[in-house]
Amino acid sequence: MHFDKTGYELEQLIELYTHMLRSRMIEEKMLVLLRQGKVSKWFSGIGQEAIAIGATLAMDKDEYIMPLHRNLGVFTGRGVPFDKLFMQWQGKKDGFSKGRERSFHFGTNDYHICGMISHLGPQLAIADGVALAHKLNKENKVALAFTGEGGTSEGDFHEALNVAAVWNLPVIFLVENNGYGLSTPTSEQYACRQIADRAIGYGMKGMTIEGNNILEVYNTIKYARQYCIEEQKPILIECMTFRMRGHEEASGTKYVPNELFEEWGKKDPVLRYEEYLLEQSVLTQFLINEIREKIKKEIEDGIAKGFEANEPVADTEEELNDIYAPFDGQAIGPASATKSEKKFIQAISDGLKQSMQKHDNLVLMGQDIAEYGGAFKVTQGFIEEFGRERVRNTPICESAIVGAALGLSLKGYKAMMEMQFADFVSVGFNQIVNNLAKIYYRWGQNADVVVRMPTGAGVGAGPFHSQSNEAWFTHVPGLKVVYPSTPEDAKGLLCAAINDPNPVMYFEHKALYRSISGDVPDDYYTIEIGKARTVQQGDDVSIITYGSGVHWAKQYAESNKDVSFDILDLRSLLPLDYDAIRESVTRTGKVLILHEDTLFGGIGGELSAWITENCFELLDAPIVRCGSLDTPVPFAIALEQNFLAKSRLDECVQKLMRY
Repeated sequence: MHFDKTGYELEQLIELYTHMLRSRMIEEKMLVLLRQGKVSKWFSGIGQEAIAIGATLAMDKDEYIMPLHRNLGVFTGRGVPFDKLFMQWQGKKDGFSKGRERSFHFGTNDYHICGMISHLGPQLAIADGVALAHKLNKENKVALAFTGEGGTSEGDFHEALNVAAVWNLPVIFLVENNGYGLSTPTSEQYACRQIADRAIGYGMKGMTIEGNNILEVYNTIKYARQYCIEEQKPILIECMTFRMRGHEEASGTKYVPNELFEEWGKKDPVLRYEEYLLEQSVLTQFLINEIREKIKKEIEDGIAKGFEANEPVADTEEELNDIYAPFDGQAIGPASATKSEKKFIQAISDGLKQSMQKHDNLVLMGQDIAEYGGAFKVTQGFIEEFGRERVRNTPICESAIVGAALGLSLKGYKAMMEMQFADFVSVGFNQIVNNLAKIYYRWGQNADVVVRMPTGAGVGAGPFHSQSNEAWFTHVPGLKVVYPSTPEDAKGLLCAAINDPNPVMYFEHKALYRSISGDVPDDYYTIEIGKARTVQQGDDVSIITYGSGVHWAKQYAESNKDVSFDILDLRSLLPLDYDAIRESVTRTGKVLILHEDTLFGGIGGELSAWITENCFELLDAPIVRCGSLDTPVPFAIALEQNFLAKSRLDECVQKLMRY
């Protein structure tokens, strides 16, 4: 291993050594505590310290790093106090996540570190969003994301690199190639010679370096950082290294040939660098001992504080309150009473445009939304008013764009991402349910993101452009789910969703786009999320519904005036307006829950359960659910009409009325 200290001050050389030694000594202590049963789990980075330390110290302290579970050096290199780290690892109340997360699954804005989730790949796209914020702010800053050689097999790796290259984002993608993803060798992960060879396929620069050489890592990241700033382009750096411990301690290392340990043991990043500094008279054994003693005391003091720290005490109210970032979501009325008749889709476009005018930190992202104006022309003309920086065409990379939206949020931006069809959300599902939804609960970072979801059947679009999937997201704590049925609600709820600093899934029914019109306030206004709307009051039957179901219910009530229908439009599916539901049940005693979604597993089941548990004494009949057939959405119009819940509405009403 060749070290070149040209251009380094003595203090710098010693600082790099001290940081690496601190990381190594913490690891060694943690392994002792693990064997003693005093800690529950540990992912070791022994043998790879040079990468995390070299990269972290080469970055500015206010530049975000997205580390993984083996990157202790990122946290210690940023100066995170060891006692605080130990509290986190022990699940203490005063850790970074109040005992809600394990090991390195946390972030901290104070130290500009974004916490990982177990799925590895999503970290890369968040770096895209942070880098985009730097670009929009015209800052000479970069973002850095770590991944392992195994993580490069994930689709998120491809999507993140592709978006960064297409958008010319200043991102450093850093691959720790340690030869094994758990027990799977690189020969079973990829077929190219080096991971860095992939860079040319994305149109970006790629480099492979010796990851155990702290000076080479530091110099390379310094160079990469300057390159990204000057060229406004991403770079892929592959660091060749070796994991001297198992994937985590319980997995062991029996699958690794002994000769590899012998070979890489000779390249130990801490020992080789220490030997070099001794040879160069930068260090003396006395100074080494002094540094070791100081670190040892720091570790022992931190462990003592960590063990003494308070255990979390379960507080249900606190747990529920920490699902969403605090926000006063009371409705904002329009400045004037002036209204104009608008189609459903025009109201959405109007709300989006006025939100762009109100929030100069709002960025729109989606496929074909710029010059083309989107698949449904919602953003037509936006690029002329707001420019390409804020109205951004995206590659077909749904997962990466959701991740980029979260990255923008880290930097104080608001983001709206348009799924071209709600059906396509499945390829961005992980980012939504595991990153956007959980991040505030995990470490207090909000996700200021709206995902627009053109949804629903009735337009002959078949199984992949027609499904109703809102129930997927109502099961996910941390998300908000809204589903308007009128133009007025469509605008007001979209403005409210964008105002809200929490992640909102905004469902808009395609069949309503141009078939429904209504008076809509001309000025900006919001409708409070979580508040239902009573469409009409009645005495005989409550129809609780949303979206297209509202119009089916109104049409049916108009044709069956012998029955007095109470129609409740939920508008918000998460959170639900339980008070309004109870009031409707109180008025009639008979409840029909209507939704376009398939019957089994739809939100109607949850509504029925809540009413049964909380309003049983008000009921005069069993609750009846009316949903669509439990099949994919068929293409042929006759089949689609038979599929839809509307075709069984009369049957369900008659069943209920017989009681």
